Amino acid sequence: MKQTFSVSGMKCVHCKANVENAIKSVNGVTAAEASLEAANVVVDFEAPATVEAIRDAVNGAGRYELTL
Repeated sequence: MKQTFSVSGMKCVHCKANVENAIKSVNGVTAAEASLEAANVVVDFEAPATVEAIRDAVNGAGRYELTL
């Protein structure tokens, strides 16, 4: 499943990498591509990954907030 989420708090390339790496650490995520300009991230995932697990990973990675 591919889904796009809004992410607030990304301001630089380092932030983008932090968000992508946090999402990729979730079991079942196959790809994550964040966009600073669009303030979002496109995530490709399958079970056992859940939207809640992805949100928790981003929210726990620093000053970022993923909204559904």
